[in-house]
Amino acid sequence: MSILIIKHTKRCIEGKIKRTRAAVTFRQFKSAHCQPDCAAGPRSFDRSIPMRKSALIAASIVSLAFGMAAHAADKIVVGTKNFTEQYILGEIYAGALENAGIPVERKINLGGTLIAHQALVSGDIDMYPEYTGTALISVVKGPVSSDADAVYKTVQDHYAKNFQLTWLKPAGINNGYALIVGPETAAKYNLKTMSDLSKVSKDLVLGAGPEFADRTDGLPGLKAKYGMEFKEFRQFAKLGLRYDALAAGQIQVGNGFATDWQIADKKFVSLADDKGLFPPYYVAPIIRDDILKQFPGAEDVLNKVSAVLDNQVMQQLNALVERDHEEAKDVAAEFLKQHGFGK
Repeated sequence: MSILIIKHTKRCIEGKIKRTRAAVTFRQFKSAHCQPDCAAGPRSFDRSIPMRKSALIAASIVSLAFGMAAHAADKIVVGTKNFTEQYILGEIYAGALENAGIPVERKINLGGTLIAHQALVSGDIDMYPEYTGTALISVVKGPVSSDADAVYKTVQDHYAKNFQLTWLKPAGINNGYALIVGPETAAKYNLKTMSDLSKVSKDLVLGAGPEFADRTDGLPGLKAKYGMEFKEFRQFAKLGLRYDALAAGQIQVGNGFATDWQIADKKFVSLADDKGLFPPYYVAPIIRDDILKQFPGAEDVLNKVSAVLDNQVMQQLNALVERDHEEAKDVAAEFLKQHGFGK
């Protein structure tokens, strides 16, 4: 009887879990955090099963889970969060590894930060690109800082100590908040920095997302750090609508992100945050420590790719996907080819 139970349990586990390294599954995480689209929750065993059999089944699960965890991975599973820039970066890193002879599986568009993070911790994925500011605020929950090196060191140490995860070298991409103005407005008021803007902001209309009204690095922060107040604040839920309004002259200042493709495409001006209100959001691959040991060449490949990425490059890549409707995988492949990482 015990042999049959163990075999049945093993089949159940293998049917549910593809690459489990821990007893907690990705499905269990989503249920525990009550995401709107989460599954109904992990199954529980029939309480009518006698205690002895229940104990045997539980022991079998633990044994099998750890046995599966002990097996060396035969590939690196690359995940991403749920927006265009992440899709592109995931394909770039995955493609570079493949072209270096390292087997890869892609899990693109997992969801938001916490879902991607737990997928990495639980072993459902092996790596994904993350932003230092996001990790600081959402995972580490540390104090906000504008010191890029300090933020990187804080998240690097926290992830290594608590999750056995390694932050590789950051790319030159800092996708943080930015205040954007049109070329005419920049020329009229000689605007280069946010301090310059603070001198004339009372005559200008600001357009931003609804959350910007209350964030500490939004309107309250602009007032506290720069003494900045605007003639009017207009809310735009969608980022693209802000840029449309900026181009049409309906607003003179817009809140966006540093790697938005519209900035270069429309010749908008991103004002320098000279007093350091916005935290840094440098992107870097985060990878499991055990995977780095099993694939010692992966770190060098990923670091070399990160070294050729910056905000200008990311704006161009984002434009190819969002404006020109090219596939992220094709854009990534061409990028790798141009920079010597392709086949």
